[in-house]
Amino acid sequence: MRSTVVIKGSKAGMSVYLDPQAPFSQIIADIEKKFRESAKFWGSVQMALSLEGRSLTAAEEYEVVNAIMGSSQVEILCLIDQDGERIRRCEKALNEKLMELSSQTGQFYKGDLNRGDCLESESSVVVIGDVHHGARVIAKGNIIILGELKGSVFAGAAGNEEAVIVALEMAPVQIRIGGLSSRVGEKSRRLGRGPMIARAEEGQIRTRPIKKNFLHMLNFN
Repeated sequence: MRSTVVIKGSKAGMSVYLDPQAPFSQIIADIEKKFRESAKFWGSVQMALSLEGRSLTAAEEYEVVNAIMGSSQVEILCLIDQDGERIRRCEKALNEKLMELSSQTGQFYKGDLNRGDCLESESSVVVIGDVHHGARVIAKGNIIILGELKGSVFAGAAGNEEAVIVALEMAPVQIRIGGLSSRVGEKSRRLGRGPMIARAEEGQIRTRPIKKNFLHMLNFN
């Protein structure tokens, strides 16, 4: 009998093929079974995940991720989107909306930040450029980077763990939100493909791909 779920390792993390014809309820049941059976093989790891074989809604993607994490010690850091055009559309929409927000607040910096540079803000800040290795951004509110993040960022610097960090490419050395810290390492490691958001959840900093409702919820003060 043909397997409805095939798990493969990849350079980016983990790739899971889902049969396009099988009922979704069967897909979820098979995911849980396979990950329970292979839990010792994978161990306790943090990985990026790509889903192949069938189109999924955001709710279905969420259910797949929960099925994996509920049946093993694998923590999914982010979903890797295989649709390059969708990523470009998302980046464009994100860029336009955040430029609108920055023009309303005046809290923005245009240009790249290089090693030794430190940008500080009393509220939220939008960086229109890249934050390179060795550069730092510190803000009491949110930090939005319309470029690549490869340095260190500290959002919610006054203790606000509701603050978020967003970047079009997320590969930081260290991210901090409020009293929480997550050090990726001396060498920047890409945490996912396309726009990502880092936020505090259950006492940890977690990174995920940008969802459509994010911009509606963002408090830019």
